[in-house]
Amino acid sequence: MKTIGLQDVISYEEYERQRDTVRAKIITLKQRRRISLGPLITMVFENRDTLRFQIQEMIRAERIIDPVKVQDELDVYNALLPQQNELSATLLIEITDEAKVKENLDQFMGLDHGEKVAIVAGGEEAFGEFEGGRSHETKISAVHFVRFRPTASMKGAIADLTRPVTIRVNHGGYHQEVPVPGSMREEWLADLKDSAES
Repeated sequence: MKTIGLQDVISYEEYERQRDTVRAKIITLKQRRRISLGPLITMVFENRDTLRFQIQEMIRAERIIDPVKVQDELDVYNALLPQQNELSATLLIEITDEAKVKENLDQFMGLDHGEKVAIVAGGEEAFGEFEGGRSHETKISAVHFVRFRPTASMKGAIADLTRPVTIRVNHGGYHQEVPVPGSMREEWLADLKDSAES
């Protein structure tokens, strides 16, 4: 997928004028790219548009005007773009009860190691590869970046809406497997096509 460059972002003043329109489009897009895996995990599959939106939001929130600092944001978010034959997602551990944040997060210690999250299609599994540095022995982040590399035959199953495709989380006492809707599968196919052409 083509990286996002300085020419692709606008000043925070200009973004402020366009923000309501941009946000409405991104909210609609993210609905097609968001999936809940039970009560505590949500995944949002990222593409160039969702990540450009995050960059613009950071520039707006921090009033960044220095091109070097804008480039720093671009570097961070471009690293999350799907690469060739890849899907990329933000995985969120969503805990709403503030009194139970640590307790609930602790149950996910180790989620980012081993084969715990998978896309299942065509009888095959593509296990999520987590970005490092988001956990250590006593603490795990609530936000993770995960990459999946479906095989060619899995892509065929994703494209065939008569065949089931699921996402599974299997970690400790947390077991969820949910069907992937056709709208998300269409987004995945577009991402895989874009990443193959970049």
